[in-house]
Amino acid sequence: MANKSVWSDNRFWQRSATWVTGFASVLLIWLTFDTSAQISMGDDADLKNGVTKRVPGPTVINYKITYEMDAKRGHEVPVIGEKEKFFGRDDYSEEEAGALLHLGKLGSQAKNCMDCHTLLGNGAYYAPDLTKSWLDPAWGPEGSMQSMTGKDTKEEAMAEFLQHPSQYPTHARMMPNLGITAAEAKGLVAFLKHMSSIDTNGFPRNFGKIQGAVHGK
Repeated sequence: MANKSVWSDNRFWQRSATWVTGFASVLLIWLTFDTSAQISMGDDADLKNGVTKRVPGPTVINYKITYEMDAKRGHEVPVIGEKEKFFGRDDYSEEEAGALLHLGKLGSQAKNCMDCHTLLGNGAYYAPDLTKSWLDPAWGPEGSMQSMTGKDTKEEAMAEFLQHPSQYPTHARMMPNLGITAAEAKGLVAFLKHMSSIDTNGFPRNFGKIQGAVHGK
């Protein structure tokens, strides 16, 4: 009787499929737990103790956030610095900061921001990506947007623009007036600041090329 090739043996392929499926399942389970740990939100204690989390706690709005080049990783990463006033305060509790972020997140959904903008890789590209908008130097003390709105701080300039975008023409694709209230605008700005503190592995890739974005004020 002629020797049967292993490549034509159904049992070989059945066993191989079983082993590959089992290995892939174990790998996926491990990756799920690893990813969950990576993207779990930190808390106020982490920030006070200088513990870096990919997703910092809500009270990161009490701190200065900059964008710095990480030579080892080959791209920019958010860096959380010293305390910084946000709408006149730098002592928001976890409950207060969390409520602001929740209001901002709900506002971004209610106003359908992703119909035009991109948030953390989701949405559209009709209007600017908002993932790192808090770090955009245009909103800084020497930026055009802060000057245009006549406000003294970045957060106030952003809130003013969100409430009255038609008063500040900045682009051929004008943002419409969405009826955003002062409270909603404050929540949205808090949401944008927190989002800018998230380590997104250098996404969006071209943001760091904006003059002044890296090591910006």
